[in-house]
Amino acid sequence: MTGAAPAAKKVAFHGAIDRLYYGVPQGPFFKPGMFGRMFPRLSALTASNDAMVELGSAMVEEGGQINDPAFDNPTIPAGFTYLGQFIDHDITFDTTPLPEIVTDPQAIHNFRTPKLDLDSLYGGGPGAQPYLYTRANDALFVIGTNRESPDQNGVNIPALPNDLPRNAEGFALIGDKRNDENLLVAQLHLAMLKFHNKVVTTRNVGFDEARRIVTWHYQWMVIHDFLARLVSPAVLNDVLANGRKFFTFQEEAFMPVEFSVAAYRLGHSMVRDDYFHNRVFNPTSDRLAPGSLSLLFRFTGLSGSGGDVPVPTNWIIDWRRFFEFAGLPADFQRNHSRLLDTKLAATLGNLPIPDPEKRLAVRNLIRGVKLGLPSGQAIAAAMGITPLTPSEVASGSDAAIVTKHGFDTKTPLWYYILKEAEVRGAGRRLGPVGSRIVAETFIGLLDGDANSFRSQDPTFTPDLPSATPGQFTMVDLLNFVGEVNPIG
Repeated sequence: MTGAAPAAKKVAFHGAIDRLYYGVPQGPFFKPGMFGRMFPRLSALTASNDAMVELGSAMVEEGGQINDPAFDNPTIPAGFTYLGQFIDHDITFDTTPLPEIVTDPQAIHNFRTPKLDLDSLYGGGPGAQPYLYTRANDALFVIGTNRESPDQNGVNIPALPNDLPRNAEGFALIGDKRNDENLLVAQLHLAMLKFHNKVVTTRNVGFDEARRIVTWHYQWMVIHDFLARLVSPAVLNDVLANGRKFFTFQEEAFMPVEFSVAAYRLGHSMVRDDYFHNRVFNPTSDRLAPGSLSLLFRFTGLSGSGGDVPVPTNWIIDWRRFFEFAGLPADFQRNHSRLLDTKLAATLGNLPIPDPEKRLAVRNLIRGVKLGLPSGQAIAAAMGITPLTPSEVASGSDAAIVTKHGFDTKTPLWYYILKEAEVRGAGRRLGPVGSRIVAETFIGLLDGDANSFRSQDPTFTPDLPSATPGQFTMVDLLNFVGEVNPIG
């Protein structure tokens, strides 16, 4: 670490937060997709921007809530927050500026294929983007090298191959530049690069076969490790066993706005203000500095100034802190995600952005109205699910704002999904409406992809090394890569 970030870097950090789950064009290699509606016949919720500003501004952790472990979700380790962001970057890339959003989602391009096909990792492949791959063997990704740095005791940590590859300006040479906007998603992207390389070398296969193996194991893990933690087990099992009821399409899947603009923005509620990143950066007294969210944006090529990359060795992640590895002491300090509720971490919610309509929660709410999303109650009724009662919706510290604008009976979908998780999922899982939208979308994306394991081989089970044969989790992936805690 090289001292406090100058004031000028705050602008970059604010811009990075503002870009979270939004994007900018990347180039011509990515096939445009489309957005659509899961419930095209439901009426749109109408609300003024002023009402959205008032509600969104109240969606922030306050006072004693900040970093209070009582608001942690013990069932979802914090690594899944950023795995969720990585997955989002794999399936959606809406470049439309907020003021230009039109009501018809089919008029909006998705610059990602609506498939879990890792195009954000592979880009256009060795032929279209050779700079992502090694010259000696174009089946292998290029891996970047860290710069040496001291630990909290002044002991030098030597350079290691644990950074994204970068150009002379410090920008990452990767398939989706958004995966270098915070250090956690960047380190996760790096793990996926190494995962692919490990498959190539241990299986002795070429690029195409390695990509298939990696992608199918990733798809399995998304459904059976990531999704299984977020949604109701009963809903997920029903969709897997009996198929989709509401997400219907002809051949290739589209990206439903009920998912991309509302239900899957659950990740914003999961973000923490600080992390136990590794033995050097963490909230304890025996460390160099806290592993704060703002610092995690600073040590990147996209959100930082470029002066803090290559990533110093003292910022290499300790994955044991972010996922459930076995064999650790009972008092081992693992980061949990925050509860699924209507409150965002203070760092996200209190950004000093002059225009209140550009604050993260407010943007989410306005975007839902501009795209004509129905209320949460309308979708619940369409699904045959008993909706939240007005008193359940207006059960938080923002109750007066909710009732003032009639949101207790007609609730913006994103807010409804989070409140439903808070009330009916105890903050640990999505409720019935959120679970159904998210589960059906993920399964539908696989069903609509002719190359997915569900389409090519429905009987597929993972065969890479894992703690449980026939299963594959994020912990298995990281153990297979073999770099769980490189700096010890």
